[in-house]
Amino acid sequence: MAKRLGIALLLLALIAGAVLWVLTTPATIAASALPDRTPDLANGKVAFDAGGCASCHATPGQEDRTRLGGGLAMTSPFGTFNVPNISPDPATGIGKWSEAEFVTAVMRGTAPDGAHLYPAFPYPSYAHAKVDDVRDLFAYIKTLPAVSATAPPHELPFPFNIRRAVGLWKLLFFDTKPFTPDPAQSAQWNRGAYLVNSLGHCAECHSPRNALGGIVSAQRFAGGPDPEGKGWVPNITQKGLKDWSEKDLAYFLESGMTPDGDSAGGSMARVIRNTSLLSAEDRAAIAVYLKSLPPVDGPARPPRK
Repeated sequence: MAKRLGIALLLLALIAGAVLWVLTTPATIAASALPDRTPDLANGKVAFDAGGCASCHATPGQEDRTRLGGGLAMTSPFGTFNVPNISPDPATGIGKWSEAEFVTAVMRGTAPDGAHLYPAFPYPSYAHAKVDDVRDLFAYIKTLPAVSATAPPHELPFPFNIRRAVGLWKLLFFDTKPFTPDPAQSAQWNRGAYLVNSLGHCAECHSPRNALGGIVSAQRFAGGPDPEGKGWVPNITQKGLKDWSEKDLAYFLESGMTPDGDSAGGSMARVIRNTSLLSAEDRAAIAVYLKSLPPVDGPARPPRK
């Protein structure tokens, strides 16, 4: 009897393991799903600026934001992520990637070798972008300088160094539904909603996270601890921005100056460097959308020392 029970438990464990393996299989986007089209490089640059690619991937210590050699060390509660080279260099960058591999990485969080990418790369937001915007982004990046540089491997303790486990995280927190415009809202509002929730990935920093690193949906945009462990990210719902006008927000995205004369600092200064390059219309659309967010209480901020 005990032997039969042991065999049954072993079979159940094997079946459960097989099911789990299937459920955590990295998703891909096939090349056949990308019909022929002529890339729009101007739109690719908009996607590049809106997506903040240079903020993380530009080689630290130099001013040219188009040299995407990587190397930035991003600290987090789960370890240190070292940002990779995404320049067109064929040996150390993405020069040998196909368009489908790039779209898969950006929108599904899967590397060309079939491994899960860590969500420190904000593909949970990029997944809501338009495929053509991502394709144009790839075409634009291919026009930038090739940089020969290899970032060190991530420094993650067990169990976070097990990439297959990211598949479990995706099952819990990764929504790949495309952005759908709200017909009850204006075209300007929908443009702002699209930029904020997809390429702009604002919620990735401006939302608190649970113990597993997933965004707390009920407090989306309500601020919280800086994911890089360097302070506090502000609430950008009407709880935090009630005294800001749409013009205040649009000007902040252009200049980094707040209504009270302060200036953006930390990682937000890098964000402003990107949003300042967007069109005035896109900055205004972002402002319209953010001002429409209802007030939401975020986590309690610890007292300043």
